Amino acid sequence: MTVLKKLKAIQKGIASCKECPQMCGTPVHGPAIESSVMLIGQAPGVHESTFGKPFAYTAGKTLFKWFYEGTGIDEETFRTKIYIAAVARCFPGKAGKGDREPSAAEIANCRNHLQKEVEVLKPKLVIAVGRVAITEVLGAKDFPKSKTLGDVVGKKLKGLFHGQAVDVICLPHPSGVSTWPHSVEGKKKLKKAFSLLGSHPDWQERVQ
Repeated sequence: MTVLKKLKAIQKGIASCKECPQMCGTPVHGPAIESSVMLIGQAPGVHESTFGKPFAYTAGKTLFKWFYEGTGIDEETFRTKIYIAAVARCFPGKAGKGDREPSAAEIANCRNHLQKEVEVLKPKLVIAVGRVAITEVLGAKDFPKSKTLGDVVGKKLKGLFHGQAVDVICLPHPSGVSTWPHSVEGKKKLKKAFSLLGSHPDWQERVQ
């Protein structure tokens, strides 16, 4: 079975998953793309299931603006070159001013899908977006709650992700809830993160 057929089979399982009763809406995933670069987000927002793709609304506009300004890649090209996954594939619902963070059980349920994707793709570079995704990729030991985004954004890190040795570039979450990307430190480290990303050989191989 080819890589694309394996990915489509995994995504069929994602689309039919009903493991988490508190999740809202339907599961969301990007297209099946054979890529050495993966982007991993937290979870889709309230609008993503309507559009049928991840990062399809306000946070996505901010994220793809960052990528365009930082590396010159536009959204359409990104979606055809980079495999987009997430820690959780369904909208968790609202909590206060933002979206509810997926529970440990929900993350564990969805980890099965993510592990299968990693095993098939064998990525060399992972872009982790937001604290939840960064913790999932680096592990709670290397990114405990005591650490801040400033400790990891703007660096090229090494990780072992589901048995796969990967380089990790961390980004803040692009939602309007977080003010860190707009701080002096945040802007400086975000610019550095995209400089590192743009010069990474696997990124260059995919987008050029």
